[in-house]
Amino acid sequence: MPKAILGKKLGMTQVFSPEGKLIPVTVITAGPCLIAQVKTAENDGYMAVQLGYGAAKPVKVTKPVAGHCQAAGIAPQRYFREVRIDDPAVYQVGQTLTVEQFAAGEKVDISGVSKGKGFAGTIKRWNDRRGPSSHGSKNHRRPASAGAKGPARVFKGKHSPGQLGHEKVTIQNLEIVRVDSERDLILVKGAVPGPKEGLLLIKGAIKSA
Repeated sequence: MPKAILGKKLGMTQVFSPEGKLIPVTVITAGPCLIAQVKTAENDGYMAVQLGYGAAKPVKVTKPVAGHCQAAGIAPQRYFREVRIDDPAVYQVGQTLTVEQFAAGEKVDISGVSKGKGFAGTIKRWNDRRGPSSHGSKNHRRPASAGAKGPARVFKGKHSPGQLGHEKVTIQNLEIVRVDSERDLILVKGAVPGPKEGLLLIKGAIKSA
């Protein structure tokens, strides 16, 4: 039974281990999540569970979402995410998942949308080097050559200015430092993607073979 839950990033702080070591942690408020749908290979072509997170007012959701939640027998939810599973028989629609399924010392994979930085040049976006700083140079922070003359096209992977950030990022094998089931909190060692109040998907780490 794979472990998974949705949550929001509250921010970073630091705690002390029993040995007195200072540990930087990210505080995440996670769950409770409701299972809105169980997908099977026979009906849907793959096996997954759909998690709903964040209670929403009925007037704040669309009619399709309201009908989907009503069919599942759950209150309207703000966020929905799917997680692949191996055995659909273990889950039931309407089942509640909380942080109690996790424990300190476990490793998790956390996915989120990184902070958007807007339009950025090649120096900030790709860490390219700048051009000559001397007087007369016209290439202080501009991109260098776009490619060879022969093919008369730009090769894939060319470093160019563009949108920086605001993309899905997954950080693997993050260690859980503490779980507070009373307040639905998970403290994870290190940083996680996204800004404060950003939505996160927390899953049990995939063990390497």
